[in-house]
Amino acid sequence: MTTNPTLRSFIPVASDCHFPIQNLPYGVFRRRGEEHFRVGIAIGDQILDLSVIEQRGFFNDTALEGNNVFSDSSLNRFMAQGRDVWHEVRQCITRLLSEDEPALHDDDELCRQVLVNTAEVEMKLPVEIGDYTDFYSSREHAQNVGTMFRGAENALMPNYLWLPVAYHGRASSVMISGTDLHRPIGQTKADDAEAPTTRPSRLVDFELEMGFFIGPETKLGKSIPIENARDHIFGMVLVNDWSARDIQKWEYVPLGPFLGKNFGTSISPWVVTMDALEPFRCSGPAQDPPPLEYLTSNDEAQALDINLEVSLQIDDADKSDVICRSNFKYLYWSMDQQLAHHTINGCNVRTGDLLASGTISGPTPESYGSMLELCWRGEKPIKLSHGLTRTFIQDGDRITMTGWCQGDGYRIGFGEVTGKILPARELPASNPGATQTQSTHQR
Repeated sequence: MTTNPTLRSFIPVASDCHFPIQNLPYGVFRRRGEEHFRVGIAIGDQILDLSVIEQRGFFNDTALEGNNVFSDSSLNRFMAQGRDVWHEVRQCITRLLSEDEPALHDDDELCRQVLVNTAEVEMKLPVEIGDYTDFYSSREHAQNVGTMFRGAENALMPNYLWLPVAYHGRASSVMISGTDLHRPIGQTKADDAEAPTTRPSRLVDFELEMGFFIGPETKLGKSIPIENARDHIFGMVLVNDWSARDIQKWEYVPLGPFLGKNFGTSISPWVVTMDALEPFRCSGPAQDPPPLEYLTSNDEAQALDINLEVSLQIDDADKSDVICRSNFKYLYWSMDQQLAHHTINGCNVRTGDLLASGTISGPTPESYGSMLELCWRGEKPIKLSHGLTRTFIQDGDRITMTGWCQGDGYRIGFGEVTGKILPARELPASNPGATQTQSTHQR
C-alpha cells in the first residue's frame, strides 16, 4: 500500500508528531476506571477505538466482518489474519480519518464514542507474547564488545559474518513502557576473587533495540523462505533489553545470557505496521562474505531508515540528557534474514512471537547503543547535566528511548519506551545450613 505524504486527517496533527494519518499504529488501551482493554489506533493525541468502529459496521466490506477482533485485549487474532486483511483494514481506517471523509468527521456523537485523548487512557502489552528471541545483529556492537573482552584481532566470533546470532529470551518478563524495575540480584565474581558472591548488580545497563511481531504462524518442520518473510512480519516496536553486565559476565559461558537478561525487557505500547514503514526502506551494510543462499534476497532494500535516540534522566532532575543517537539501518543482519535463519531448521513461529534486533550501535561513539560501549566498560564516564557523570545506571535513573522515520512534512514515529531502575529488593534469607564460605560471600 503506497503512503500518500500529502494526506491529512480531520484530527489536527503537528508535523513532528509521531502519529499522523500516514502511521496508524495499533495498541491496546482502556479508559481509566474501565475494566476491559480493547484495540485502538493512535492518531495525533487521540486514540480511535476500533472495537466501536468494528461494531458499527465500518469493516463490513473487509474480511474482518463479524470477527470482533478489536474487542480483544491483544492484537493476536488480528495479526493472524495476514497481509491482505491488514491492508484492507488500513485502507478503511485511512479513509475514515481523512479530512474529506464525512462518515466520522461530521458525526459528533460518534466522534465522542470512538475518539479518546491519550492522556485519559492506560496502555497494556499490545500482544500476548508466547516466545521471545533476541538477536545480536549489529556488527559495530559485536565488534565493540568483542574488542573489550577479547581484543580487536579476535573481536568477532568465526560464525558472526555467516549467520544471525541469537538466544532465546524470557517472554514472561517483557513489560510495557512505564513499568519500573528493581535492580536485579544474582551471582557475580570479581576477577581476583576465589568464589562468586550473591548481590545486587552494580553494572545495570540498557540496550537500544527494536523488535518485530510475528503475524501468521507456521507449522513445525516448515521453514520461511527469505522472500516470504514479510508475509509473517506484522509490525515493530522499540525494545530496551535491560542487562546486568556483571551477572552476565560470570554466567554466560558456555550457554549464553540468563539472569543478566531475564529480569526485564521493556517495549513501547504502539506497534507500527510494516505498511507505514515501507517508504523508508533502504540498503543495509554490505555483507562480506556473501550470505548463504537461504539468507540471500533479491531485494536490496532490506534495511529501514529509523532514527533512534536514548535519554538518561537522573532521579528528580529537571531535564534528561540524550546520550545516544543511532539508526536501525546500521544492523548487519536484516529482519528478513533473521526470520529465515530462525526457521531454516523447521522451527515453527507462532502469532505474537517477538523477535528483537539486538543492540543497535552505529559507527561513531555517540551512536553506541549501550552504556557498556558509551562509557567503554567504565573507562570513559558519560558527562551529563549539572556536572554529573555515569558509567552504568544507578538507582533512580530513568532511561527513555524513542524512534522515528522522517518523511516529507511528516514523521512515522514509535512514541517512546521508558523505565526507571529502583533499588534492589532484599536478598533472600540465607540457608541456615550453608557453609561459612557461602554465607560470608553473601554479606
